[in-house]
Amino acid sequence: MTPNPILDELYRIRDEYAASFNYDLDAIFEDLRTRQTQDGRELVSFPPRRPKGWIDPTSSESLAK
Repeated sequence: MTPNPILDELYRIRDEYAASFNYDLDAIFEDLRTRQTQDGRELVSFPPRRPKGWIDPTSSESLAK
Protein backbone atom coordinates (compact mmCIF):
# COMPACT_ATOMS: atom_id res chain seq x y z
CA MET A 1 0.00 0.00 0.00
CA THR A 2 1.26 3.45 -0.89
CA PRO A 3 2.05 5.68 2.09
CA ASN A 4 -0.52 8.44 2.50
CA PRO A 5 0.92 11.55 4.16
CA ILE A 6 -2.53 12.97 4.90
CA LEU A 7 -3.64 9.85 6.76
CA ASP A 8 -0.28 9.62 8.52
CA GLU A 9 -0.75 13.17 9.81
CA LEU A 10 -4.31 12.43 10.86
CA TYR A 11 -3.24 9.31 12.77
CA ARG A 12 -0.42 11.27 14.45
CA ILE A 13 -2.76 14.07 15.54
CA ARG A 14 -5.35 11.58 16.79
CA ASP A 15 -2.72 9.72 18.79
CA GLU A 16 -1.35 12.96 20.29
CA TYR A 17 -4.87 14.01 21.29
CA ALA A 18 -5.58 10.63 22.92
CA ALA A 19 -2.17 10.63 24.63
CA SER A 20 -2.93 14.04 26.15
CA PHE A 21 -5.75 12.30 28.05
CA ASN A 22 -3.66 9.23 28.81
CA TYR A 23 -5.93 7.29 26.41
CA ASP A 24 -8.82 7.63 28.90
CA LEU A 25 -12.00 7.40 26.81
CA ASP A 26 -14.14 8.98 29.51
CA ALA A 27 -11.84 12.01 29.64
CA ILE A 28 -11.74 12.25 25.83
CA PHE A 29 -15.53 12.07 25.66
CA GLU A 30 -15.89 14.75 28.33
CA ASP A 31 -13.48 17.03 26.45
CA LEU A 32 -15.38 16.55 23.19
CA ARG A 33 -18.70 17.20 24.94
CA THR A 34 -17.29 20.41 26.46
CA ARG A 35 -15.92 21.58 23.12
CA GLN A 36 -19.29 20.85 21.52
CA THR A 37 -21.20 23.01 24.00
CA GLN A 38 -18.64 25.84 23.81
CA ASP A 39 -18.75 25.87 20.01
CA GLY A 40 -21.99 27.85 19.99
CA ARG A 41 -23.55 25.99 17.09
CA GLU A 42 -27.09 24.71 17.36
CA LEU A 43 -27.19 20.95 17.85
CA VAL A 44 -29.88 19.04 16.01
CA SER A 45 -30.99 15.50 16.65
CA PHE A 46 -33.58 13.52 14.78
CA PRO A 47 -35.67 10.58 15.89
CA PRO A 48 -34.41 7.22 14.64
CA ARG A 49 -35.61 6.14 11.21
CA ARG A 50 -37.64 2.98 10.93
CA PRO A 51 -37.57 0.69 7.90
CA LYS A 52 -40.59 0.83 5.59
CA GLY A 53 -43.23 -1.62 6.74
CA TRP A 54 -41.79 -1.78 10.25
CA ILE A 55 -44.38 -2.52 12.92
CA ASP A 56 -43.67 -1.54 16.50
CA PRO A 57 -43.64 -4.81 18.49
CA THR A 58 -45.38 -3.02 21.36
CA SER A 59 -48.19 -1.64 19.20
CA SER A 60 -51.72 -3.02 19.25
CA GLU A 61 -51.31 -4.14 15.61
CA SER A 62 -48.49 -6.56 16.43
CA LEU A 63 -50.14 -7.79 19.64
CA ALA A 64 -53.31 -8.75 17.74
CA LYS A 65 -51.42 -11.30 15.64
